[in-house]
Amino acid sequence: MIEIKKQSLSELFSVYLDKRMLKIFLLGSISGFPWVLIGSSLSLWLKEDGLSRSTVGWAGLIFAVYAFNYLWAPLIDRIRIPFLTKKFGHRKSWIVLMQLLILFSLFFWSIIDPSENLTLVILVGLMIAVASATQDITVDALRIEQIGENEGKSMAAGAAMAVVGWWSGYKLGGVLSLTSAEYLQNLGFENYWQLTFLILGVIVIIMNIGLMFVKETDYLTRYNEQKKNDEFISSKFKKENLFTKFLTWIGGTLSGPIISFFKKNGFSIAIGILGFVFLFKVGEAFLGRMSIIFYKEIGFSKTDIAIYSKTLGWITTVIFTLLGGLFVIRSGVLKAMFLAGILMASTNILFSVLAWSEKSALLFATAVILDDIAAAFATVAFVAFISLLVDRAYTATQYALLASIGTAGRTTLASSSGALVDWLNGNWGLFFILTAIMVLPSLIILWSIRNKIKVSEK
Repeated sequence: MIEIKKQSLSELFSVYLDKRMLKIFLLGSISGFPWVLIGSSLSLWLKEDGLSRSTVGWAGLIFAVYAFNYLWAPLIDRIRIPFLTKKFGHRKSWIVLMQLLILFSLFFWSIIDPSENLTLVILVGLMIAVASATQDITVDALRIEQIGENEGKSMAAGAAMAVVGWWSGYKLGGVLSLTSAEYLQNLGFENYWQLTFLILGVIVIIMNIGLMFVKETDYLTRYNEQKKNDEFISSKFKKENLFTKFLTWIGGTLSGPIISFFKKNGFSIAIGILGFVFLFKVGEAFLGRMSIIFYKEIGFSKTDIAIYSKTLGWITTVIFTLLGGLFVIRSGVLKAMFLAGILMASTNILFSVLAWSEKSALLFATAVILDDIAAAFATVAFVAFISLLVDRAYTATQYALLASIGTAGRTTLASSSGALVDWLNGNWGLFFILTAIMVLPSLIILWSIRNKIKVSEK
């Protein structure tokens, strides 16, 4: 069973004072911010332009890109970008390139109308998703590599800070997006969303400035390990030529990380881990995909949503993610995930109560806050779990593989969330009950393999 060595309270809190945690916070923010663009901003933009809930839900299929970024993660681990790598470093050069693509996409969104060019809007959203999913590969690797292999409690704390950063980028970005859109709308601008995207582009630029203060570590060790792998594969060929060099590169790049994962855990346990990762946050994704539409339909304004769902949600997420990190350190990853699963199911039911009640700001705030607490515990435990599973020789690829599989469940299945609400004839209460039930299969899988998971505790 996965356990992390227990620490005294003073040691637990002091781990967050490490200056590396601030850098990890920034990396998390860089990952979380694009979800504002292709999540709540795009959803509300399309809805306010007259498109149906089903269309908004299916537009969320662009999130499926995150489920497949592991396919090109090995390339990002190996390929160096001309000029940028020499200027910024291997990991940071990929982040900078993807941020530039996101910035270009925001500018393009600012000059098109979804009612006239829906396909183009979705294609640009897809470009943002691809760039974001690609940068996540190297952001996660850079985040893990900030912590030494022998620093177990720092890894758990780093996972918490990464989650806090992600939610800060997502929640505060959402506040800026919604309040800017409503402010510009009230001023009489018909293209208020297009202007909002230009404002959000400024945030992308600021994040890139902060990125310059994050240093890369252990890149020589990683290169040497990759070179050893290549030499081992190359030794299996009798002759060395262009074709065998290609096979060596492909073998070292693609097969190494996968073989390592299955060899470490055994086939049946590895499949169990993958099944759990795929299903764990499906219910949360169904709720999250439709939540902003639900808030709007029961009578809350964009400013109300910004205050209750984004601002209050961010504060509670920060506090309880940090506390969740301490819980992981003291009690172990598995206990934290079981608790998080139960909390996620319970808080989803609160939204059913909200749906079946009269409009209440207090009930709305309560549901949002408790849901964010559950999400905070779930995410920090999940991030710590898969961070502990990865082999440092394949950090980017293995983390991307596990994270992508988790995203696959949240994106591919949850893309039908709008259609499910329509099928239920807008019965939001029943919809949220179903999202609560969705967490149970993952907990059953985790319970069945809890004593057989192998993970380094260094």
